[in-house]
Amino acid sequence: MELLEKLLWLCKIPSPTGEERSLADELGARLAALPLASPLRRHGDSLVAPLTRGSGGPRILLVGQLDVANPGQRGEARKENGRVLGAGAAEKSGLCLMLDLAERRPPVRADITLVLHARGACGFDGSELRAVMAKDAELQGADFALVLKPTDNKLQLGAGGTTHATLAFAGRTAHSGLPGAGVNAIHKFARVLSRLATFEPVPDVVDGLTWYETMSATSANGGRPGSVVPDHLEVNVHHTYGPSTDSHTSQDRLIALVDRLGAVRFEELSRPAPPLDRKHALLAALEQSGVQGVEARQTWTEVARFTALGIPAANFGPGAERTMHALNEVTEIAELERAKAILDRWFASMT
Repeated sequence: MELLEKLLWLCKIPSPTGEERSLADELGARLAALPLASPLRRHGDSLVAPLTRGSGGPRILLVGQLDVANPGQRGEARKENGRVLGAGAAEKSGLCLMLDLAERRPPVRADITLVLHARGACGFDGSELRAVMAKDAELQGADFALVLKPTDNKLQLGAGGTTHATLAFAGRTAHSGLPGAGVNAIHKFARVLSRLATFEPVPDVVDGLTWYETMSATSANGGRPGSVVPDHLEVNVHHTYGPSTDSHTSQDRLIALVDRLGAVRFEELSRPAPPLDRKHALLAALEQSGVQGVEARQTWTEVARFTALGIPAANFGPGAERTMHALNEVTEIAELERAKAILDRWFASMT
C-alpha cells in the first residue's frame, strides 16, 4: 500500500480527542500482524510497537498521536490537487510514516520503537503518553525521541509552553432596558478583551531560535438571548510562551490581564522545553538528511515531556503546520514522500 493510501486509511477512521479506541483497535491489529521484535503492547488506547532489537545502535522512539483535535472538519479526507485534505490529513501524516516504516522494514542500525498515543491534544496532564511512559519501563531508557508532528518537513526544536485558563466574570441581573440596575458580566470582560485584541506577540530568542508569546481567547459561555443583563461569563484564554518563561510567570501574567475584574481558574499548565543542542549526533544527522530548515516549535508538543525525562527529542513531520485544527488539514503528497526519504537517509546514516 502506498503512502497516500495509508494516510487516507488512517484518516478514514475517526479519532476525535478522547475517542481514539477504534483507531487504536484497527491500527493495533495491523501492527500486531507484522513480524515485530517483540509483541505489541497496549496501554489504554495507546500502542507501543517494538520494530527492531539487538542492532547495537541507538534506542530511538518514533512518537505520534492518534487523535484529531478538530473532528468537525469538512468532509472525509480526500486527495485533491496533489494534496490530502480533511480531518487528520496533517496530524496523521506522522502516523502514516510510522506505519509505512513498520511495513517496509528498511535496514537500520538502531533499536526503533513506535509509540502511538491517545489524547495528544490534551497537554502535559491530559495526554495518555504520560501514563504510557510511566508504565512502560523500556521506553524510559531511550537515547532519542522523534515526535512526528506537522512541521512542513522542517526540524523544529524545543516546544512552547501553554497555559489554558478560565476567566470568570460576575455581574448582577436586571432588565436590559434598565442596564444601570444591574452589572453586565460581558461588559466587564470587554475591558479585558481589548487587551487581548491588541496583544502583540513578544519574541523570546534562545540559542538563536525565536519563540513568540501570544494570548488568545478561544471560547466564551454566559448570558442568554433576551432582555436580561448577564450575571456571569466564562472565557477560556490560551497563553503560549517560549522557554525563557515558566508556568508561574504565565499564571502571573494572566492574573494581571484580568486585573481584579474577574477571577482566574487555571485548567492546564504545560511547561516549555528549550531547544536540543544541535551538536547531538542523532539531531545533527537528521539535520543533514534533507530537512527543510531548522526553527523553534512555537506550540507545546511531547518534546517537552521527553526533555523533562532527560530524553533528547525533536519535532519533525510532513503535515502543513498552519492547517492543524483548521477546517481542512493539509499534507502535500510530495512532502509526504519527501519525509519518507529524509527518514530513510537518517536511518541509513546509522549503519
